[in-house]
Amino acid sequence: MNLIENIREALNSVKVNLLRTILTGAIIAIGISSLVGMLTAIDGIKTQIAESFSGLGANSFDIRNKGYSGGRAIQQGVTEKTYPKITFRETQAFKSEYSAIGSATVYTRVTGAAEIKRGSKKTDPNSRITGGDENYLNIKAMKIENGRNFSNLEVEYGNNVCVVGTEIISTLFEPNEDPINQKITVFGRPYVIVGVLEEQGGVGQDQGADRQVIIPIENASRLDRNGNFNYNITALSSDGTKIEYDMGQATEIMRKIRQDRVTMEDSFDLTKSQSVAESLEEVAGYLRMGGFGIGFITLLGASIGLMNIMLVSVTERTREIGVRKALGATPLRIRQQFLLEAIMICILGGILGVILGIAIGNLISLVIGVGGFLVPWLWMFVAFLICIIVGLLSGYIPAKKASKMDPIESLRYE
Repeated sequence: MNLIENIREALNSVKVNLLRTILTGAIIAIGISSLVGMLTAIDGIKTQIAESFSGLGANSFDIRNKGYSGGRAIQQGVTEKTYPKITFRETQAFKSEYSAIGSATVYTRVTGAAEIKRGSKKTDPNSRITGGDENYLNIKAMKIENGRNFSNLEVEYGNNVCVVGTEIISTLFEPNEDPINQKITVFGRPYVIVGVLEEQGGVGQDQGADRQVIIPIENASRLDRNGNFNYNITALSSDGTKIEYDMGQATEIMRKIRQDRVTMEDSFDLTKSQSVAESLEEVAGYLRMGGFGIGFITLLGASIGLMNIMLVSVTERTREIGVRKALGATPLRIRQQFLLEAIMICILGGILGVILGIAIGNLISLVIGVGGFLVPWLWMFVAFLICIIVGLLSGYIPAKKASKMDPIESLRYE
C-alpha cells in the first residue's frame, strides 16, 4: 500500500462518513472563520484609517507646541521646562519664510461642540469649527464638491466666509437648494458658504469630518480672545527625497522666529507625518495579536474536537485496521492514512472557514463604516497552514494508536 493508495482510501473514508466529515469540518471552519474574520476586519479598519492620513503624504511634517499641548514637556516621567505656545503671528511668519522652500498651511481647531444655525434650523451642538488658510484643503487632501476654496484676500483679511461639510448642508438646507453664497450663523456671526466638501465619512458613528465648518485662519484668530487656541503647521517638502533637509531648514526658521538660543533645545515639536502611519501600524499589530490569540483559543477547542472524532473513528475501524495489517500494511502506512484523513477534514473545514471569515470580516468593516472589499491573502495562507498543523497534531495520537494495534486482536474485535 503506497502513499497514493492511502490518499485514495482517505478520500473514500471522508465520502463514506460524510455527515461526520461535515460536522467535524464545521468545527474547524468556525475556528478558522473567527481567526480570518477578525484579522480581515482589523486590516480593513487599518486600511480606512491609513487612507485618512495618506493625503498628508510621506513628504510632509508637522510643527506643533512642545509636548503637543503647549504645556510642560514630559519625557520618561521627568517634567521638563515649560515652553510658551506657538502664537498665530509666529505661524504666519514661518509660513511666509518657508514659502521659498515649499508650501505650508496654518490651522487651528476652534471648537468641536458648536451649534450652526440658519433661520429656524440648527444643527446639534457637535459641529467642528476649524480655522485654515488657502493651502489647508490641498495639504490635508480635502476636495471641494461644490463651490470653491478660500481666496488669498479672504484669508488675509479674515472675511466671514466658510467651507462646510455635507452633513451641515443636509441639516440646514433642502435637498434641491443650492447652499453656495447662502449665510449660516456660527457663534452668532453670519458666514457666507463659498464651498462644500466632498463626503468623507468616518469610522462607526464618528462622522465628524462631514459636520465641520472651516473658516479663514485670520478670522479664527479673532475668536481667540484668551489665547487658548493651539496653532499648528503642516509643511510640504519640495521634494520627497530631501525631506530631512527641508525639515532642518524649517527647524532653523522656527528657532529664529521663536528666538531659541544656540544652547537651548527646540521650543516646539517637529514630526514627520509618516510617524503617524508607523504608530498606526504598531496599534494594528497589537490588535492582530489579540485577534490571533482569540482565534487560537477557538482553534484549540476545534482541534480537541477533531482528535476526539478521530479516536472514535479508530475504535470503529479496528477490524479494518486488522485486515490492512494482515494484508501487509506497515505501521507507517496506517499512520499516514489517519493523518491524511485528519488533514483533509481540516483543509475542507479551512476552505469553508476562510470563505466565511472573509465574508464576516468585510461585513464587520462595512457595518463600522469602512468601504471596499478586502481579500487577506496573507491570512488565507496562514489559515491553511494552521489547518495542516491542526490536522497533524489532532490526527497524530489517533494515528499512532491505530498503527500500534495488534492485527490478530484487531480481527477479533466486534
